[in-house]
Amino acid sequence: MTGRTRCVEGTPIVRRRSVTAVLAATLLLTAGCSSGDGEPSGADGSASAGRTTAGSSPPGPAAEETPPAKGSVKVVRTVTTGLKSPWGLAPLPGGGLLVSSRDAATITRVDEKTGRKTELGEVPGVSPAGEGGLLGIALSPDYASDHLIYAYFTSASDNRIVRMLYDAKKPPGEQLGAPDTVFKGIPKGVIHNGGRIAFGPDGMLYAGTGETGERGLSQDKESLGGKILRLTPEGEPAPGNPFPDSPVYSYGHRNVQGLAWDAKQRLFASEFGQDTWDELNAIKPGGNYGWPEAEGRSGDSAFVNPVAQWSTDEASPSGVAFAEGSVWMAGLRGERLWRVPLRGTQTSADPQAFLEGEYGRLRTVAAAGGDKLWLVTSNTDGRGEAKDGDDRILELQVT
Repeated sequence: MTGRTRCVEGTPIVRRRSVTAVLAATLLLTAGCSSGDGEPSGADGSASAGRTTAGSSPPGPAAEETPPAKGSVKVVRTVTTGLKSPWGLAPLPGGGLLVSSRDAATITRVDEKTGRKTELGEVPGVSPAGEGGLLGIALSPDYASDHLIYAYFTSASDNRIVRMLYDAKKPPGEQLGAPDTVFKGIPKGVIHNGGRIAFGPDGMLYAGTGETGERGLSQDKESLGGKILRLTPEGEPAPGNPFPDSPVYSYGHRNVQGLAWDAKQRLFASEFGQDTWDELNAIKPGGNYGWPEAEGRSGDSAFVNPVAQWSTDEASPSGVAFAEGSVWMAGLRGERLWRVPLRGTQTSADPQAFLEGEYGRLRTVAAAGGDKLWLVTSNTDGRGEAKDGDDRILELQVT
């Protein structure tokens, strides 16, 4: 390793309130990452030539609908402001948005019409430090009847997934039931904890994990680090997984923080690179995505190549969502929203960047139905430059 500062969610570590986190972060200064400024975007909003590259494989079947080569983004409104270290977002079926706070370990309900915030309660057992804390949240597939919220968080010993009953009839601050642990033992670290969870079209629970800075975990199929996991809602290895009696769905990942399915129920995931390339991947059961042997596209047929890749200063991707024929990817260090138009599992045109630098670091993007998206900023996480009103949720209209 070199003496350069290691990239942490797209930027070098800065001081956090926790003394423990600061000491741990200091130890990371011996690791390496690229800290180049990158090249500016082109006049049309797309990435500069030679920096952002798409896959070169043949396009999908002719029957696939192809979105327009150029899209658009309109900020319809600011839904709410004043959020602290927001991370996960879960739209409620009857209206309202649930948002998790990484550092405060709370879940808050936001009225998407008025912006009013109501704290449901604090999730016990969360141990925030570095990139760890209360991360992704998701609603049970049977939420209409069971009212269960799933959450991925860092505890004192590991990363784990729990589920809690949400009882809106109780007073604010007391609406979360005691957490029931459904899955545990995911490696934790000051960096690379993954954290995104989502229920797929098949009703199974998917989780993106990180390798905690220990690169060897990614290629070790016996480890839960650097993987995408597929579980039943009860936390058992899902039927049909590629490795017998294992929750591992794909491996060779560095740090997965975005999961989304397209209209054909194909899974896409975003991934942080180290020095050179961040990635958007189309996920195949049992696929090996190369880390640490490969970063970005590789000539080795043993590894699945990304659908698209970006220099680390252009992206550092977290959340992804699918809408209007494209994957939309939130960038932390890149401070922009990427549109990746798809035909099947390949790009149909060059990715485009929007909102570059306008709202700072972007953490989470979620489908809001039709041509609408929810977008969550991330400037109060200790690595951004918070402005008045940060952090916020925006409503976008996209094409």
